[in-house]
Amino acid sequence: MKEKFILGLDVSTKCCGIALFNENGDLLELSHISPKVKPQPISKTEELIKKAELFKDYIKKYEKLELKHIIIEEPLLRSNNVNTVGVLLRFNGMITKICYDMFGVTPEYINTYEARKNAFPILMQPGSRKVPVLFGAYPNDVNKKHVIWELVSKREPQIKWLINKKGNLQTENFDMADAYVTILGYLNKKKLEETAE
Repeated sequence: MKEKFILGLDVSTKCCGIALFNENGDLLELSHISPKVKPQPISKTEELIKKAELFKDYIKKYEKLELKHIIIEEPLLRSNNVNTVGVLLRFNGMITKICYDMFGVTPEYINTYEARKNAFPILMQPGSRKVPVLFGAYPNDVNKKHVIWELVSKREPQIKWLINKKGNLQTENFDMADAYVTILGYLNKKKLEETAE
């Protein structure tokens, strides 16, 4: 029987985190693409289309794999800037279509809250109202992306993270960690649903 795989994506116009797992829930690859279009198009829509094409070129390396699931983190829609939300939704739609056309798999979405809650249940702790919430045990100003990165690092000590010349973590690591969490959260959520049936 042919092995099947799961692709997880954290999509943004600056950097897309990409995780590849096998069916058993083992991490096989964790990477990213930061699509930069040169020369810079005059139209923002053209820039998005070209960034989507760069993404497509990058994920061609998975074409020979049989993907069982493609899990995409839903974009956060709470930004004060409606234009930012619109651009992100457009780009997310382009990436969804590329994945569908390339792999014949309809991508599934998981929101950030569900992904993090199910990937790392330890994050659900009583908050100020004594009700369990994500990051309930942490101070309000905690860097949530850094907490997620730390948890992924502990779970996958073999990962070689990207470090800049000053010895600090590059921001791409957080997108990669989020891509990881989309799959882990999705798989754990499915297990809970199957247990409840």
